[in-house]
Amino acid sequence: MPFCGLVGQKILCMHGGLSPQLKSIEQSDPDNWIRGWLPNTRGVSYVYGPDVVTDMIVKLDIDLVARAHQVVQDGYEFFANRKLVTIFSAPHYCGQFDNAAAMMNVDENLVCSFQILRPSTKINRVAATSGLRLG
Repeated sequence: MPFCGLVGQKILCMHGGLSPQLKSIEQSDPDNWIRGWLPNTRGVSYVYGPDVVTDMIVKLDIDLVARAHQVVQDGYEFFANRKLVTIFSAPHYCGQFDNAAAMMNVDENLVCSFQILRPSTKINRVAATSGLRLG
């Protein structure tokens, strides 16, 4: 899996998010309530504030960071004055969240749009071994 991708030289796409040294693909999460970098409470990687995103956007001469790996209620969520977007593509995550999923489309002019997938109200499950309908 690539470390990251660059769309049109202006949209940086990565799985887990920014890192202070960009040496790892561990999950790091944005947090509106902090400035700079702090260790993540899970004991791995970091959380970062909007100032980090702004600095990175300027340093890399890009317009947007697109990341994943964090459940967001509506499938996507902007951060840092729309300079970072979290996109999550699993609706009703683990059967425990009522979240939507999203996919981001980028057109030839680098205009981003989103397709939203809402969780189904009724889930039909098929037993893998017998093919019986369980729901």
